[in-house]
Amino acid sequence: MPARYCRDVPTEPLRCAGALIVGDDGRIFFQRRSPQRRLFPDCWDIVGGHLEPGEEIQDALRREVTEETGWSVAEVLGPVGEYRYTGDDGLTRVESDFLVRVDGDLARPRLEEGKHTEFRWLAEDEVGLLDEHRHVNDGLIRRIAEDAFAALRAIGR
Repeated sequence: MPARYCRDVPTEPLRCAGALIVGDDGRIFFQRRSPQRRLFPDCWDIVGGHLEPGEEIQDALRREVTEETGWSVAEVLGPVGEYRYTGDDGLTRVESDFLVRVDGDLARPRLEEGKHTEFRWLAEDEVGLLDEHRHVNDGLIRRIAEDAFAALRAIGR
C-alpha cells in the first residue's frame, strides 16, 4: 500500500468508551442511531465513542455523555465490561463500558442531530428490543445491556 494511505489505516484496535446511563428507576438509556450512519445504521446503541488522541477513558466517557445527550456525568458507578468487536466498516474496536448516573433532565436528552433519532429507557426484561436491525455482531448491544443489569444488581443499585 502506498505510504500516503497507510496513515489512514489503524495499526491497532480503536479504543472506545461507553456509558450505560442509569435512571432513578433502574432503567438504562439507549438511543437509536440514524439510518444514515455508516456504522450500525438504524440500530439501538449506548452512549459512547472513540477516544481522542491522548484522551483517558474516563475523560472520553464524560465527553461522549455530554456530546450525545447534553447531560453531565454525576457518578461513575462501576465497570460493565470490555468488548472487542469488528464493525461493519471492518475496523476492530475495544470498548470499555461503565454504569453512570447523570445530571440533567432525564426526560429530555439533547440527541445529536443527524446521528440519533430516538431514545428509550429500558428495563431488564425489555432488552430484546436492542437486537432490532442488528446485522453485524448480532446481539452485541443486548449482551452489553444484560451485563450492565447484572453489574447494577451486583453493586446493589
